[in-house]
Amino acid sequence: MSSASSSLTDALRGVLLDPAHAASLPVHGRIPAAVLVALYVEESGLHAIFTRRRRDLRSHPGEISFPGGRRDEGENDLSLTALREAEEEIGLAREDVTLLGALAPVPTVATNYAVYPFVGMIEPGGTWTPSVSEVDEVLELRLADVRASRSRRRLEHRGIPFRTDVYDAGEDRVIWGATARIVSDLLARLDTVLDDRAGP
Repeated sequence: MSSASSSLTDALRGVLLDPAHAASLPVHGRIPAAVLVALYVEESGLHAIFTRRRRDLRSHPGEISFPGGRRDEGENDLSLTALREAEEEIGLAREDVTLLGALAPVPTVATNYAVYPFVGMIEPGGTWTPSVSEVDEVLELRLADVRASRSRRRLEHRGIPFRTDVYDAGEDRVIWGATARIVSDLLARLDTVLDDRAGP
């Protein structure tokens, strides 16, 4: 791990939630799920790994999200759910992730998930193996660009129009909903620890 990654890792641990505590927080939603917010540092700044879900999926088709999914039977630790899902969806081996902490859980409105986000650091230069049944593409987005793209936009979901905060990653890649709320929490925490080398 580079010195920039190491110093950022130490700082992030101080502002993220303890994973066990985060997993105990109540959130609206009856289906427990977890996502992995995988970060890495390059000279150009701090990046996060996102996926675009396949457009033919029944749940959240075509949306930009973090790798993740519902808890399997017998999985008592939601951080293991996040690591397993990232391995299944994009081929990120769990042993290549240094788990740093967690973010506040968020609900999904239409699908009734209670989503628990866990944050981990990885090395740059990963090679991804997207799940052919779930993932259209893997996106490595610089968080400075994500932050700068924030706006409020009118969207329509299941025929219902609404206005909401979004992040526009370009080429019809709009981050909204639960993923946008997770990004906002992450960026707010990063504000307190980022320096000129590692972040926006």
